[in-house]
Amino acid sequence: MFSALSDKLEDAFRKLRGLGKISESNVTDAMREIRLALLEADVDFKVTKDLVEAVKTRALGEEVLKNVTPGQQIVKIFHDELAKILGGGASELDLSPPQRILMVGLNGAGKTTTSAKLASWLKKQGKRPLLIALDLYRPAAVTQLQVLGQQLGVPVCVPPVGETDVVKATKAALVWLEQQGSGIAIFDTAGRQDVDEPLLAELKKVRDLVQPRETLLVADAATGQQAVSVATKFHETVTITGLIMSKLDGDARGGALLSMRQVTGCPVKFIGVGEKVDQLEVFHPDRMAQRILGMGDVVSLVEKAAQEIDEKEATNMMRRLEQNKFDFNDFLGQLRFMKKLGPLEGLLGMIPGMGKLKGMPGVDDKRMKHVEAIILSMTPKERAKPDIINGSRRKRIAKGCGRPVVEINQLLKQFEMMRGLMKNKGAMAQMAGGLFGGGPGGMGGGMPQLPKGMMPGGKLPKMSKFGKGFRLGG
Repeated sequence: MFSALSDKLEDAFRKLRGLGKISESNVTDAMREIRLALLEADVDFKVTKDLVEAVKTRALGEEVLKNVTPGQQIVKIFHDELAKILGGGASELDLSPPQRILMVGLNGAGKTTTSAKLASWLKKQGKRPLLIALDLYRPAAVTQLQVLGQQLGVPVCVPPVGETDVVKATKAALVWLEQQGSGIAIFDTAGRQDVDEPLLAELKKVRDLVQPRETLLVADAATGQQAVSVATKFHETVTITGLIMSKLDGDARGGALLSMRQVTGCPVKFIGVGEKVDQLEVFHPDRMAQRILGMGDVVSLVEKAAQEIDEKEATNMMRRLEQNKFDFNDFLGQLRFMKKLGPLEGLLGMIPGMGKLKGMPGVDDKRMKHVEAIILSMTPKERAKPDIINGSRRKRIAKGCGRPVVEINQLLKQFEMMRGLMKNKGAMAQMAGGLFGGGPGGMGGGMPQLPKGMMPGGKLPKMSKFGKGFRLGG
């Protein structure tokens, strides 16, 4: 997500950070690089120009604060202006009666999947979502929505077999809604390969019948320079009230997000960050600006964890840690908890300073699966007492999981290192203080501080210490 843009922006700001004084020529050079970075990320030309000019004007006009360097202040200015373009604060859905949401967009943008994701999100909020299939053109679109609805336990309205008149299908759906009583209706409409007049005329008729509170444009994050024309055309025809950017996890540029928000003036309400139905996030402009600038998004990470954590299980884990009883059963539990939070690459992007680990060998979801397979190949006794795992047991575990013995050895070494760290209460307190305290390693100041020797010089430990293959969490 935004990795290409983030890398180029970081290069531009790095040149400014070391300067004791910022001149107009410094700022001009930096803004030139930033302009190119934004354009290469498929941000619209006018949006890019306005953003760069706003940053340059403020950077040259503001007095530099005493406790920050000029370079840091420009990064802060850019963050503020970027957050402004992205929309300020999070925008809530209008769920007032008649509680109807119309989903529109081009073919391939992911409207049907996003409709199901939105239903899943509403259900988690304690609401009663209802899905209505109005895509009468794409083969299997109706069946797809039915299957997703069954998985979620959400009622789905489907048109009669062979129905091709979307107006008739919409009228029938409105009758079905009355029979359902209360509920938030999500209308999944048909798309096209391009914005054409028949599509827009049809959508306009559907919108007039439905009279939705929200008309959400689902747009593929990789839309690129086409984003502006698509958003403008839909907005002029059916009056968009909000945007949902789909497939944001699979696009390194993400320029469509900035362009569509600025051109339509409509808020981005949600972002799709994966293929699963629960991978839809509320869009927070300020947090997204932090992610783009490589600052991470600890708040969203904590919110994700809070949704998945089992309080009883967490209390039990804390008790075991205090008693130095941490074993591979606990390790497996933590591994599975991380998997619930989403792809590892996405999690790393939320942790300040960890974005650079994305793409490194051994730091991926595949490695997590290998580790899980290794632990599951152990006997219950071996998981509870890792010290008994001798050479012959390691060979048996390797055969059981299909991984080489060297990986078993690497995992055991890392596990022992973790247990040693957990026995050191001072080291654990230092880590906790660095992550949650207000000191230099706190949330406002970078990564948590590890004990001496763990990260010499602030660098990652050499992976060769634990072998070349296993690097997860090392």
